[in-house]
Amino acid sequence: MTPDGNEPTDSHWRLLANPHVEDRPYGSAERAILTLDCHADAWEEIRSWPGYAPTPLHPLRGFARELRLAAVWHKDEGPRFGLGSFKALGGPYGVVRQMGREVAGRAGESEPISLAQLRTGHGEALSRTTVTCASTGNHGRSLAWGARLLGCRCVIFVPAAMSPARAQAMVSFGADVVRVEGGYDEASHVARATAAAEGWQVISDKSEGPATEQMGRDMMQGCTVLAGEVLEQLPGDSIPTHVFVPAGVGGLAGAVTAHLWEALGERRPTMVIVESEKADCLLQSARAGHPVTLEGPLDTMMLGLACREPSPLAWSILRPGAHFFLAISDQVSAETMRRLAMEGDDPPIAVGESGAASMAGLVCVASDEEARGRLGLDADSRVVVIATEGATDPIIYERIVGHPPRSG
Repeated sequence: MTPDGNEPTDSHWRLLANPHVEDRPYGSAERAILTLDCHADAWEEIRSWPGYAPTPLHPLRGFARELRLAAVWHKDEGPRFGLGSFKALGGPYGVVRQMGREVAGRAGESEPISLAQLRTGHGEALSRTTVTCASTGNHGRSLAWGARLLGCRCVIFVPAAMSPARAQAMVSFGADVVRVEGGYDEASHVARATAAAEGWQVISDKSEGPATEQMGRDMMQGCTVLAGEVLEQLPGDSIPTHVFVPAGVGGLAGAVTAHLWEALGERRPTMVIVESEKADCLLQSARAGHPVTLEGPLDTMMLGLACREPSPLAWSILRPGAHFFLAISDQVSAETMRRLAMEGDDPPIAVGESGAASMAGLVCVASDEEARGRLGLDADSRVVVIATEGATDPIIYERIVGHPPRSG
């Protein structure tokens, strides 16, 4: 390793110990973003939605033996509401809270009203509402699903090169899909401009200033349901020593970090945030000490992680709360997808390109003696890896893995 803890540039991964992490209780600055009380509201609301069920937490005993760890648990977000990813928590919860807040405001009430109340008493007004966003896949699919729950119209702006399967998944939930020349940033610009001109509601998965901060908090709070499920699903009194979670702008990573920090206090696990080496805006921000915007193409197959800059809200939690940032190559993600799909000591699990990042990151560092020492990984370590998506594009999945998605 190089002196700053990063692998050489010809390696397939780089590790940075966060120089800004703070060993202290969860504080007031973090509570201004996410709290256990607000988690309870999200938990109650989301569990009332049709089709809710906790996603599996698979014990991977074969991986644990191979990596010389006490336990490895794999949180599989593929089955989430039939949408294929964790985004089914944040996006729909964000749109429900936004609509509930607006309807309550018009009625002179201070608290947002629930999905059930919205559908029962305000269907006509909702049918005249259009929600929109830019998306590379999972967020758009989830927003389309949330809009259908509410009875809203939904328009999703996507990069021109998005795969037909991912676009069709949004259409299948009733969204209108508009392709935009360029990547996510260009699609986001067009979405915001169109929404301003048409009077639509932008439901972005990234906080973009004071006007969108409440939406960002709501969406991150929805994602804490995943962390709450993990704590309920762990066997006995088990508490993880390490958690690996993928990150694009950092919303989910921030939500999981915050929830475990507040809920577990001094027992909180070592948080390892995993990114694409081609889109490592959080690692670069940690190195610089402030949010960094990446330049140039984000040339990675892990499209869910292909983000240029951190979410300000997520960064406010990850800067003091994350212990390590880990950037990995497409190659190790693909290798891990294939390994997870194999029949063997562990059940086969279909995981998408971005979802495999957390397990790929664990395999990288647990297989390197120096990195094991830096992270404190040993035979007593109990590790949770968050797999943020299933095989959301079966064609791409088969191209990488060699066969269609299947899980045992």
